[in-house]
Amino acid sequence: MATTVRRSTLTLPAAPLGPENPLPALLAPRELHAPEAFDEAESTALPPAMARRLAYGHLRTLLPVPRLDGYTRERTPTALDTLVIENDRLRATVLPGLGGRLYSLHHKPTGRELLHANPVLQFADFGLAGAWFSGGVEWNPGATGHTTMTCAPMHAARVTAPDGGEMLRLWEWERLRDLPYQVDLWLPDGSDFLYAGVRVRNPHHRTVPLYWWSNTAVPETPGTRVLAPAGHAWHFGSNRTLHRVPVPDEPIASEHPADWFYDLADGARPWIAALGADGRGLIQTSTDTLCGRKLFVWGRGRGGRRWQRWLAGDTGEARADGYLEIQAGLAPTQLEHLPLIAGGAVSWLEAYGPLDTAPDAGTDTVEAHLEAVLPRERVRAAYEAWLPAADAAPDPGAPEDILATGSGWGALEVLRGRYDLPGTPFDPGTMGEQQKPWLELLLAGVFPKAPGDDALPGPALVSPEWRELLETAGTYDGNEWYLDHHLGLAQWDAGDRAQAVRSWERSAARTGSWLPLHCLAAADRADGNQARAAERYLAAVRAQAAGTCPEGVRAALAREAVPALLEAGRPGDAAAVLGALPDDVLARGRFRLLHAQVLAAQGDIAGARAVFDAGFTVDDLREGEDSLHLTWQSLTGGAEPLPESYDFRMAP
Repeated sequence: MATTVRRSTLTLPAAPLGPENPLPALLAPRELHAPEAFDEAESTALPPAMARRLAYGHLRTLLPVPRLDGYTRERTPTALDTLVIENDRLRATVLPGLGGRLYSLHHKPTGRELLHANPVLQFADFGLAGAWFSGGVEWNPGATGHTTMTCAPMHAARVTAPDGGEMLRLWEWERLRDLPYQVDLWLPDGSDFLYAGVRVRNPHHRTVPLYWWSNTAVPETPGTRVLAPAGHAWHFGSNRTLHRVPVPDEPIASEHPADWFYDLADGARPWIAALGADGRGLIQTSTDTLCGRKLFVWGRGRGGRRWQRWLAGDTGEARADGYLEIQAGLAPTQLEHLPLIAGGAVSWLEAYGPLDTAPDAGTDTVEAHLEAVLPRERVRAAYEAWLPAADAAPDPGAPEDILATGSGWGALEVLRGRYDLPGTPFDPGTMGEQQKPWLELLLAGVFPKAPGDDALPGPALVSPEWRELLETAGTYDGNEWYLDHHLGLAQWDAGDRAQAVRSWERSAARTGSWLPLHCLAAADRADGNQARAAERYLAAVRAQAAGTCPEGVRAALAREAVPALLEAGRPGDAAAVLGALPDDVLARGRFRLLHAQVLAAQGDIAGARAVFDAGFTVDDLREGEDSLHLTWQSLTGGAEPLPESYDFRMAP
């Protein structure tokens, strides 16, 4: 059959994503897959170029992206829009509304699913922005961690492939780094390999940190082996240090979650394969630009297995199988960022397909088999043939070729910067209510009016270009406080914390709004000023209680304020903040945990223990979060083992 690209649907038990967190995310989340500070001996053991990249490009904030923590674990059958690319050998299923995730890659001749296709859509707090789900192939631009795009809609269109067939283009504007990117997926006629052409562009007049990893989830069954062309790897485990070690015979036998970044020799063909006990599985290869290869395992321990069941919607007994991730990136390790120069671009080609070899085949045998079925030169030639096609825009005279619509942020940025981005049109018609205030600032030089007390605050923009517009903006009478608030966000994101605090102090002095008070409280907490943070959180809580704020604001403020009040030794005030919340909010697992912590801080150990004994589920538990087992330990003095239902420990 000729290669086709078509719309379809996939019905899965799915949890709703829920609303965005209305509070500006002034701090980036603690990223478990990033090293702690190296001591001098460790630093000198690293290659100098790697050490420089490890120190470069770290996030200070999550701005302008909002946190996504409004999901639950209540799943209902849900029809998801999909885009299907198919030839007579492979069928690839893509989720355009969820970051363009490659959900499934089905090999028709053998009837095999080559990826871990998650049977449910269940969000968990693993992403930079919070909500994340496991399975398939995830395209990760942005910064160390799971991209903020993982739950975002993508623009998608049918375009012409290099061989004249049909190709699926996905594109969007990544807001953390302010960069447009595209992923082109196509199946050459009769091919057993899905091609993915990827390009990231920097249209700005400034250098921007660059990050990319393609994360592939594959089944982990007894006897699964992962192979890559390297004898050594950079190991990153629970001690959060990076060490070069020989590749172990069975890296997937690790007790705890761990990363192995394969140390490929210069000039080696980049590839990685996951093979079952029968020698069959998936192999991924690319052009040389995508030089990094990684294996991530959950480990055989109770916590890692628990997380796998959690992500698959199963809370019962541990299963014998699970999944692991084989990954490919732009740097030797996932802990590094690269500089992308002003006006620059980086692009490469990836290929995903089946591998069938002897059960005990070694690295050399696997590479020889790969060369036989997909020569390295053929991948290079496919990349060269794709480059002109990457610039070819969807046919404006064929609206049926527009398959999905992403956000309006790219259209706003193209209008502001007057960028020419061949191949990835950001239609002005995609701009909506979220972009409208910023469009007014851009076109009229006036910052729009603040939303009313009963409305959520609007989204932020914090790049140097938008900060300059904010600094010179006019405003409506009485609206100066809202301009100061947004100017403070841009200053904070740039690392100019003292100026940001001054802007928020001006804003707070001009209004009774909780918004700048929350920012001041969060800034104090980040600086370790616990006493003043507690006072300002209380002021923000009182300000929102005096108005007509949406319930989402009340819950989000309380979730931040209660831990801050406990840190400041004020459990009575923390109890009062919790007590003012509606019953339906207090019934959520996160607030049940906070209630137990408040009771313990007040000396009511029996009451706190009763909360745990009654049982609760923290829907938005963060990867690596230790609040459950530390609270349990404080209640039992370490004399009782942590119940399995609360055990998500990822380290010894």
